[in-house]
Amino acid sequence: MMRNSLCYLFFVCVYFLNGQTKDTVVLNFNEYLGFVKKYHPIAKQAELTIAIGQANLMKSRGGFDPKIEVDFDTKEFKGTEYYDRLNAAFKIPTWYGVTLKGTFEQNDGVYLNPESTVPEDGLYAAGVSMSVGQGLWINERMATLKQAKFFREQSIADRDLLINEILYQASLAYFDWLQAYNESKIFDNFYENAKVRFKGVKQSAASGQVAAIDTVEAKIAVQDRLLNFEQAKVRLMNTSLQLSNFLWLNDNIPLELQENVIPDENLNKEIDITLEILGVPLDSFTIENHPKLKSLDFKIKALNVDKNLKANKLLPKIDVEYNFLTETPALINSLQTPNYKGGITFQVPLFLRKERGDLKLAKFKLQDAEFDFKNAEISIKNKIIAIYKELDSFEIQNSLIDEIVQNYTTLLLAEERKFSFGESSLFLINSRESKLIDAELKKNQVQNKFFEAKAKLFNSLASNPKNL
Repeated sequence: MMRNSLCYLFFVCVYFLNGQTKDTVVLNFNEYLGFVKKYHPIAKQAELTIAIGQANLMKSRGGFDPKIEVDFDTKEFKGTEYYDRLNAAFKIPTWYGVTLKGTFEQNDGVYLNPESTVPEDGLYAAGVSMSVGQGLWINERMATLKQAKFFREQSIADRDLLINEILYQASLAYFDWLQAYNESKIFDNFYENAKVRFKGVKQSAASGQVAAIDTVEAKIAVQDRLLNFEQAKVRLMNTSLQLSNFLWLNDNIPLELQENVIPDENLNKEIDITLEILGVPLDSFTIENHPKLKSLDFKIKALNVDKNLKANKLLPKIDVEYNFLTETPALINSLQTPNYKGGITFQVPLFLRKERGDLKLAKFKLQDAEFDFKNAEISIKNKIIAIYKELDSFEIQNSLIDEIVQNYTTLLLAEERKFSFGESSLFLINSRESKLIDAELKKNQVQNKFFEAKAKLFNSLASNPKNL
C-alpha cells in the first residue's frame, strides 16, 4: 500500500510543473501516451511477440545443430557374456538434406551376431547420407527455419499493430475525458451566470422594477443549469475512470486519476505531433509499408514455403548413404573405397492421396491469405482517403461553429443590454442563453469528433510513434 502511494506521489510530481494553478495538474497528452506505451500491460504484451519470434527462430535453427549419439547394449547370463555392443556417432546436418557423420563401433561377446563382428580395437567410419528425391531442395528442417524467419519479421509488424491499437484506444479515452471536462466547464460557467442573474432579478423585483414572477423564472434557470452541471460532473467522473484504465506504472501498478488532474485544453497541434501525423499529406503515404500488409505478406511467404514442402512430398523418398571404414582413423590414406558401408532406401506411396490432399489444402490456405491481403490493401487505402476528406470537412465545420458561437454570444449580450433598459424579457434572455449553450456543446462535440478523426487516421496508418 505504501509503495502504491509513493508511486502515485511520483506521478503527480512529474506533472505538477504543467499545472495551471496551485490546485490543478495538467495531464499532457504526449506524456499520457508515453506512459501508456511504456507501462500498459498490452503494450508490454506486444513486445513479447518479438521475443516469441526470436525464440521460434532459435528453436528452428536447432534442427541444424550437430548431434552426438551413443548406443550401448550388453547382455550377461549365468556367467556368459552374450554380447557387448557400443555404437557412437557424431552427425552434422547441413542445409540441402545432407548429413555428415562419423561413427565408432566396438562389439564383443560369445553370441554376437556375425555381421556385428569388428576388429578388437573397434571400427571407425566417416561418411555422408543424403536425400536425392524428396527432401533434397526443401525438407522439414529447411521449411521450419524459413518460416521462423518470416514469423520473426511478422512479429515486428504485429507488435506495431498492437501498440498502435492500444494508443488509439487510449487517445479516444483522453478525448472523451477532455470533452466531458469542457462540458462541465460550460455548464459551470452558465450556472454561475444564472446565479448572478437571479440575484439581480431579486433585487429588481424588490425595488419594483420587474415583476415578482420573474424571480421564479430566474430561479428555474438556476436549477436547470445546476442540474446540467451535476450531470456533466457525473460524465466527467466516468470518463476519468475510463482514462485510468490506461494509466499504469512499472511493476504493473495501476493508477487512479485524481480530481485535481485535468486534461490539456490546447490540444490541437499537440495531437499531430504526438501521433506523428503532422505534415503527412495523402500522397506521401506508401501503402506497401503498412504494418498490416507487411504482416499478411510475411504470412503469405510462410504459407508459400509450406506449399513447396507439400509439393516436394510428391517426389519419391530416396535416401542414400556411404561410409568409409577404417581401423586407423588417424591415417587419412586409410580411408579407401574398397572398405565401405553403404545403402539406399526407396519409398513412394502408390496413389499419393495424402500428399496430394495436403498440397491442395496448402494451396487453398495460400489463396485465402492472398485474398485477405488484397481485401486489406483496398480497405486500408479507401479508409485513409476517406479520413483525409473527413479531416478537411472538420476544418470547415470548426470554423463555422466558432462563428455560430460568436454570433449567439453577441445576441445574448445584446438581449441582456436591452433587458437592462427594460426593453426585453427574462424569457428572451433564457432562450438566447439556451441557444448559446447548445452551440457551445455542439462546438465541443465537433472538436471531439475532429480529434477522433485524427486518431482514426493514426490508427489507419498503423504507425508506432518513435518519440513516445
